[in-house]
Amino acid sequence: MQAMLADLKHQTESLGPRRLASIFFGGGTPSLMEPAAAARLIELARHLFPTGDTVEITLEANPTDAETARYRAFAEAGINRLSLGVQSLDDTALRFLGRDHSADEARRAIEAAQATFGRVSVDMIYARPDQSAEAWRTELEAVIALGPEHISPYQLTIEAGTAFGRAYGRGTLVPPDEDIQEDLFDQTQTILNGAGFEAYEVSNHARGPGAQSAHNLNVWRGMDYVGIGPGAHGRLTLAGARTATVTHRRVADYLAAVEATGTGWAETDTLSPVEAAEERLMLGLRTTEGVALRDIAALDLDARITDLSSDGFLTAERGRLAATPRGRKVLDSVVRALLV
Repeated sequence: MQAMLADLKHQTESLGPRRLASIFFGGGTPSLMEPAAAARLIELARHLFPTGDTVEITLEANPTDAETARYRAFAEAGINRLSLGVQSLDDTALRFLGRDHSADEARRAIEAAQATFGRVSVDMIYARPDQSAEAWRTELEAVIALGPEHISPYQLTIEAGTAFGRAYGRGTLVPPDEDIQEDLFDQTQTILNGAGFEAYEVSNHARGPGAQSAHNLNVWRGMDYVGIGPGAHGRLTLAGARTATVTHRRVADYLAAVEATGTGWAETDTLSPVEAAEERLMLGLRTTEGVALRDIAALDLDARITDLSSDGFLTAERGRLAATPRGRKVLDSVVRALLV
């Protein structure tokens, strides 16, 4: 904690006056930290970036009974939004996903979070092997009924080098085919939209603008953010250039770096105008608001944008480029068509 406080102080020295918009405790199991430690970080951030505005302060948590018991202390520390990694309300699916909580614990956690914080986001995973449309509808409607203001449904991703990736390679894990995945995606949009949730980003749905994640929007909009703690990523404007920062992942290396240099950075990478525009495009297209065309002018994409717009994947109106509902469904392919 002392190293993180020192890192935060050091990184802000070169930034000049900034307005604090959000704080996000994420990247693993931050809910296992002492609430008093979170309070110290929040207090320092407010001191370094004074603002009279209400600041969104989110904590990622797992819905175990042990973590649920700490909600009140985190609220007193200053946390005002909870992001719960529920993933499923089916015990068999939770075991398959390697989660250490039960469906009953998940329901209790959502209810307790609602009572404690008010602002609650729930992560869910769908398009699991053998998952039927009816089973997914039942799960999703059950989550909606519990009352969170924000739901993030993610399709199951199989990545190389993971346990799922190895099982997929052996043929013991067979995900749904692309047609079924598309049907489940469409079903997800229909159910959430019907319940008053707006899909303001590919995998993020909120009950109105006030329920949207301010922190995530700031990232997608290309705003600056400071990353502290082991393995944290940041994006800062330094000497007029967009700069990517990454801290040391190993705790011992992070502590040693802060001791030696004042910050935990393992890497800093000054992005070229083209690289910064590419990142802005990839993040901005995830949102329904899209990205300002002036922000990606360095890429010279007029011809490709025209082709993809003609095919119904993009719109370029009022100075902004956005993916259509059809385009968001295959967004990775749209981005590749633009950039490769």
